[in-house]
Amino acid sequence: MPTAYGQASHPPMCSLLLSKLRPLLSHSPPFFAAPFRRRRSLAFSALPTKTKAVDAALLKEKWLESLTLPSPEEHVVTRESSYVIGVDPDLSGALALLKINHVLASSEAQVFDTPHLPVLVGKRVRKRLDAKSIVQLIRSLDIPSGSTAYIEQSTPFPKDGKQGWYSGGFGFGFWIGTLVTSGFSVVPVPSALWKRHFQLAGGNCTKDDSRRVASDLFPLLSSQLQRKKDHGRAEALLIAAYGETLKHAKLLYTPQEFVSSEV
Repeated sequence: MPTAYGQASHPPMCSLLLSKLRPLLSHSPPFFAAPFRRRRSLAFSALPTKTKAVDAALLKEKWLESLTLPSPEEHVVTRESSYVIGVDPDLSGALALLKINHVLASSEAQVFDTPHLPVLVGKRVRKRLDAKSIVQLIRSLDIPSGSTAYIEQSTPFPKDGKQGWYSGGFGFGFWIGTLVTSGFSVVPVPSALWKRHFQLAGGNCTKDDSRRVASDLFPLLSSQLQRKKDHGRAEALLIAAYGETLKHAKLLYTPQEFVSSEV
């Protein structure tokens, strides 16, 4: 017997079985659905101190591994010399390059302002990183692949506002991507660590102090650090110098510092 579209046809035996089961189904208890319980995830801060230290070290190791590229055979860093890159990723920042001659026990330093250009954002003109010029700058330095670049880890502050958060995060991510794709191993450095190393931590220290310390450490570049707006150059140089002291260290910073630092 033909049926309407969307309705199922049952053979006689099946219809008889359904007619016998219908009274039983009408008296059966309603379907009971167990309440959904959200799985509780233990907050990282609630973990035991020892567990946090181990997990933090493992997380850091995996993160740094993802930012590390092996050196191609044609660009292996020689034992006679090595290169260290320091980057202040802010718009007013800079890229510093240290070339260390291990035979003569000497070093040569260079610093370059971060290229930027004006961009219309809404109704206002703002500074943005000049991606093409940054790539051209890195290529012009002829730094061997496999060299290590130390970059200040971006930490947003409430007083910076949304534009500051965007600019800081964008610059940090852009520099990491550009440096890794250029063949360098990248190591993020929290600002508190390198500043503490040069005794620049604390509310009493200013960016002028960074210029003073960098001028003492790199006297040949002191003429490039005289203006207040040269603090980006100074910090890039200090980050590179701090990175040079860490080249033989197994950990950039202790696991507990990693746990407490803001990302």
